[in-house]
Formats: sequence, structure tokens, C-alpha cells
Amino acid sequence: MKKWLWGTLALIVVALVAFFTLGPGIVERSMNRVVETRHPSVTPATRKLHAGLQIADLHGDTLLWQRDLIQPAGRGHIDLPRMIAGNVALQVFSSVTKTPRGQNYDSNTDRTDNITALAIGQLQPPRTWTSLLERSLWHATKLDRAAAASNGRLRVIRDPADLDTLLADRVAGKPVVGGLLSIEGLHNMEGRLANLGRLHAAGFRMAGLAHFFDNQLAGSMHGVKKGGLTPLGVETIRTMERIGMIVDIAHASHQSVAEILAMARRPVVSSHGGVQAVCNVNRNLTDDEIRGVAKTGGVVGIGYWDAAVCSTEPAQIAMAIAHVRALVGIDHVGLGSDFDGSVTTGFDTAQLVLVTQALVDRGFTPEEIGKVMGGNVLRVIRAGISPGQ
Repeated sequence: MKKWLWGTLALIVVALVAFFTLGPGIVERSMNRVVETRHPSVTPATRKLHAGLQIADLHGDTLLWQRDLIQPAGRGHIDLPRMIAGNVALQVFSSVTKTPRGQNYDSNTDRTDNITALAIGQLQPPRTWTSLLERSLWHATKLDRAAAASNGRLRVIRDPADLDTLLADRVAGKPVVGGLLSIEGLHNMEGRLANLGRLHAAGFRMAGLAHFFDNQLAGSMHGVKKGGLTPLGVETIRTMERIGMIVDIAHASHQSVAEILAMARRPVVSSHGGVQAVCNVNRNLTDDEIRGVAKTGGVVGIGYWDAAVCSTEPAQIAMAIAHVRALVGIDHVGLGSDFDGSVTTGFDTAQLVLVTQALVDRGFTPEEIGKVMGGNVLRVIRAGISPGQ
């Protein structure tokens, strides 16, 4: 009996070790995929152009997953070696704290949560198992630790001076990358405006009010009611603008987007997504919304996955970018990959030269490409992370 019991316990231990060791990686590999797609042939001239760019991406969800950011991952879309290979200057890292079961673009409630199981399965600190706020604070800690272990190659950007130093060092030839923290849905405030201050103190400099469900601040494009801003949402936006946090309208309901754009006093971004004129999916922006973002001085970040541009081909990304350029001008469009955001793409961050080539093939000038691939995003971030009036 004792031998049977010890044998059973041993099997349970082995199973648990296998689950906690292998499970998170298996889950991620099934959700963050790169598939073969039609790639443009990259010319030597384009490679030279790309090597001189300051590339900035408005949205990546890498901090959600259990892996070492500064080591080659072998899965997903982003890690430090691949960012350096892709010539990335600045990557915005988003904190995802809650997603509903059966997640879809049409209608979701806030009653279920996939991230709790992920937090436990990845052996995150127990405080993150029950608190959305603590999940974001843990993501900030992960980025800080990665930067500290990177021998200066990865730097956390908290203010304009950090950004200026990073860009100057890159011009001098140093292979360095900046990481800026963002939030995908301010339900992680847990209903308390004071928690926005804690998030800002931890390094967060951008946030969207809602993600895949309606919350205490705003309606979601994928929620049940899809309403507008609540009084807490209005107060939060005013506070964000004052302390230097950029407002992100990605995933917000159309009503929330309209209300945010109407009250904005500083540039607003749509960090990741597409445009309905090119890909008619409900989470993508209408032409009026694009005009509204441009009116604030903001930027529309174009994603790389099927629901954003109805393809995984770089040429389709360039088509969406061209639409924004034709509608509101070249100064209001940039990159918003959604890498590592449970999406399938046709390339990873090491292969960003494919987007540069797609823009060249579509007739964009080198100056325009410089703005699209990073200049516009860097301008808005530099202004947005400065404290307001």
C-alpha cells in the first residue's frame, strides 16, 4: 500500500512539474504564431534605409508570458535579440490583466477571466492571482528586471530625457532598445483613481480605458452594452493628461472613442488595430475616428494580424497605412503590431524590414517611411509622457 501511495504521489509530482514547466510554453506557442506568408523581396537599398530608421511599435504583449525577455525565446514574436535584429528603437509593452473565456470581437462579459489560470500556471507571485493591479505591477517589475540584466541594451523609458538619451546613443551606434509600459484596460485600477498614481509610479506611461469587456471607466467595442465614459473614466482621462500618461482608444466602444476624442487636450493614440476602409472588422477605426485622432495630434497604430488588416501580408499593412496617409496625412500613422497578443502574424520583430520594403513598393518616400516606422510614434510619446497642465 505504501509503495502504491508513494508511486502515485511521485506521478502527481512529475505531472505538476511538467505542467508548470512545459504548460505555459505550450499554451503560448499555440497562441502567438508566425505563419508562412507572401513576403516582398528585400532590396539592398531597402536594407540600408531600414538600418538608419528609429523604429517604434505602439503595442506588444510580451510581458504577459513566462519567458526571459533578454534571451532568444524560440517562440512568440518579441525578445531583445530579435528587437535588435529588427532595428527597434522603442517597444511599448502592454500589461494585460484580464480576458474573458470565449473571447470574441462582438460581445463579452466581465464574469470570467483567463489570466488567473495563466498567473497560477506561470507561478507568478500569489498576490497576482487575485489582484488585477498586482498583475500590472508584476509586469512592471519584469521589465525592470530584464533591463537591469541586459547590460544596458534594454532601457525602461519613463520621461523625455530617457527617450532623448536612448535615441542619441542609437545615433552613436549603440545597439540599445527602449521599453515603455502601457496598460490594456484600466480595470486594473480596481475602481480607485488613487491606483492610477501607483501605476504611474511603477513606470506606466500609456493606457487604454477598456479591453474586451465593459468596465467601471468605459464601454468596450467588444462588451455587452458598449456604452460611453463613466464619471470615473472622465476623471481618469483628465488625470492621465495631467501626470503624463498617453490615452489609448484601442478596444474602446465607438461611443467611448467619440467622447474621448471630444474631451482630449493632448495627443491620443490607437495603439494597435486597423481601419475599416481596408478591413471591415468592428474593432477597427472608421474614417471619422481616424480624423478625430489626427485632430488631437495623435497616431493610429496599424497591426499585423488578420483581424487588423484582413491578411498577414506586409503589403496589406502598407495598404492600411496608405489609407490613413490619404485621409489625414503621413504624420498620423505608425506601427502597432500587437505582437505576442495571442495573434498570428506573417513575421516577427526581427523581420520588420519586410514592412519597410512593402512601404517602398507602395511608393512611400524615405522621409515618409521614417515617420511611419517610428518618427510619428516617438513624437507623440515624447510629448505625451511629459506632465501636462
